[in-house]
Amino acid sequence: MPANTFGEALRLTTWGESHGKAVGCVLDGCPSGLEVTLDEIQAELARRRPGQSEISTPRGEKDQVEILSGVFEGKTIGTPIAMMVVNEDKDSSAYKPFKDKPRPGHADLTWREKFGHVDWRGGGRSSARETIGRVAGGAIAQKLLKVSLGAEIVGYTKEIAGIVAEDMKIEDMKKSHVLEITESNPLRALDLERAKQMEQAILDAKAAGDSIGGVIEAVALNVPAGLGEPVFDKLNADLVKAVMSIPAVKAVEIGAGLEFARMKGSEAQDEIIKKKGQILTKTNKAGGINGGISNGMPIVVRAAVKAPASIAQGQKTVDLKTKKATEIKVSGRHDPCVVPRAVPIVEAMVALVLADHGLRSGAVPRKL
Repeated sequence: MPANTFGEALRLTTWGESHGKAVGCVLDGCPSGLEVTLDEIQAELARRRPGQSEISTPRGEKDQVEILSGVFEGKTIGTPIAMMVVNEDKDSSAYKPFKDKPRPGHADLTWREKFGHVDWRGGGRSSARETIGRVAGGAIAQKLLKVSLGAEIVGYTKEIAGIVAEDMKIEDMKKSHVLEITESNPLRALDLERAKQMEQAILDAKAAGDSIGGVIEAVALNVPAGLGEPVFDKLNADLVKAVMSIPAVKAVEIGAGLEFARMKGSEAQDEIIKKKGQILTKTNKAGGINGGISNGMPIVVRAAVKAPASIAQGQKTVDLKTKKATEIKVSGRHDPCVVPRAVPIVEAMVALVLADHGLRSGAVPRKL
């Protein structure tokens, strides 16, 4: 399978570079008859786009999406859905000094080692601008899950610079309610008091020419039991792969995650109960997945996002032409923290995996 394509029954291919003419995606395998509007896709892209606040990059992109194929009279027709966003506010001059001086923490060196000739402008295809295609395709996947299964994906900032938010109970979550809170603050946190502290931490790092990272949590609600395969295509394995493929994500947890390593067997289990006619679990340490298959409980995914590598402080590197050590300071327009803008990207990747497995299992019909 080409390295730019993800999924099996629902396949997403993204294309384009950060400072190229445009970026976009092709979503193949979406059932026919799904009502899709530009406004729904645009709303998700607006949550990802740059220039949202003082704590994001000032790059002035509108990220206006255009549907090129696969939708007719407001509904999908079962053919590939191609979408495009034109890159309007490009300034490649800030990257020219680093064409032969790979930036520490970036993919500059590894892409040169692998491909030789690369697009160095704005990070090329390794830039987070590639994720526009993921969010556009994910918006359709989220609509498909909602219509066919009643499932919803909610995401929010869990932690920034060691400041941990107090979140609402998962059983109280509804997407509309979560969005009402997260979209009311630039951090996309559910804890408004901690959000203020997080924002100040980002502004302090920015003033110091530095950057910080954090944690995003995404919860999939109303996912039926039975999604996922028991061995190599486990639902949790595909979710980890999907979220781990997002730029700057360095670790992914499902449910209690690393805490399992510190628990006894008697502490780690979720007791099975009958509730409202359903067989569920009393707790949800497993994060909604057992043996690679969804168990009917909310699916909980957590992503650790590293601090952006482009900072205004001196960093040591090697000039690939002269082979001599040198020092660089990265200028240009960069996020001091990418966590808030990455929330819709994590939601999109979770939705794409669940929709793909829904189609593979037959839980999601091939036509609506």
